[in-house]
Amino acid sequence: MSDTDSSKHSKIDSLLVQVGRKLEWTKGIVNPVIYRASTVLFPTLEQKERAEAAPDDHLFYGRRGTPTIWALENALTELEQQATGTVLTPSGLSAVTLALLSVVKAGDHLLVTDAAYGPTRSFCTNMLKDYSVECDFYDPGIGSGIAKMMRPNTRAVLVESPGSLTMDLQDIPAISEVAHSRGAVVIADNCWATPVFCQSMNLGVDITAHPLTKYVGGHSDIMLGAVSANEENWPRVKRMHRLLGLCAGPDDIFLALRGIRTLAVRLQRHESSALKIAQWLEGHAMVDQVLHPALPSFPRHDLWKRDFSGSSGLFSFVIKPGIHNPEAMVNDMQHFSIGFSWGGYESLIMPFDLQNTRIRDPWPERLKIRLHVGLEDVDDLIQDLADGLDRLNKTNT
Repeated sequence: MSDTDSSKHSKIDSLLVQVGRKLEWTKGIVNPVIYRASTVLFPTLEQKERAEAAPDDHLFYGRRGTPTIWALENALTELEQQATGTVLTPSGLSAVTLALLSVVKAGDHLLVTDAAYGPTRSFCTNMLKDYSVECDFYDPGIGSGIAKMMRPNTRAVLVESPGSLTMDLQDIPAISEVAHSRGAVVIADNCWATPVFCQSMNLGVDITAHPLTKYVGGHSDIMLGAVSANEENWPRVKRMHRLLGLCAGPDDIFLALRGIRTLAVRLQRHESSALKIAQWLEGHAMVDQVLHPALPSFPRHDLWKRDFSGSSGLFSFVIKPGIHNPEAMVNDMQHFSIGFSWGGYESLIMPFDLQNTRIRDPWPERLKIRLHVGLEDVDDLIQDLADGLDRLNKTNT
């Protein structure tokens, strides 16, 4: 985090402690109570009818809201500047799909970054295709050049910056300006930075998907998502959320609320350790390229400096040509574990292949490894990677 962003970050730090703690929900207790509810009882038929006339204003039915749900929705709306409202979903992927379904319909055209999360790609090329929504993938570096791919029926543009494998950065303000001039909605998957390090709506985004499973949860023990929308798009997001019957479990919601309180502190540790490791990898003889947006050597680093106030613990690196057998490195790590997802306190390592996940700007056939840097001692993590790279080198000599 740069010194110029310290005042903004201080405000976020304070908000993370204060949001979602209205007295009407907490009754003076520090943390909101966990409401596990389906049925809400009404003393009289008249009270039931009044509740039915305004089901979102007070207790009506468990799926429609409880103080536990409202607390997290309120917290996320406060954290995402320019958001009018937020709804919760049972996973990060369901947050992205809800955002898309709120906007596109049969006959529409959708533009999606070629660096999008794999399951998001699958949803677009399978389910949306089955429902007659046409999807094209664009080069993440296209910027205002996206105008050439816009059609009269282009309804939405999905951005994800940086991409969760190759870390591609997008010029979201430039993309948003073009999209809005053509009447299209901009949707963002803001998983890498969270609202702490990137205020996506300030960049021109209309709807933001939050994969709360990751950094907000922070402990790899919940599945949860959320969608925040600006004033113009909030009614359609809320409507689709109700029509799909989406809801999330109260215990996961409570854990996400707890995770919010320490989010800034944890992200700062993820950031500092990941940067130290990325810089160390840049100097390693076996590493061809380190894909970390906060490194000055990273392509389009200027966009990271402009749009982000910090960096998280996720990045990738590319091994030099001719080196294979990733199992020699990753199978015997002491602190990095092999596993899906990321954003928890533990460090993860995962080789990846882009052959089936990229259409444009194909990457060279080299060993690529993604790291999520957790909260362990950073020197232990560096030693673990050094030992792993040494094992990899020995199997290729």
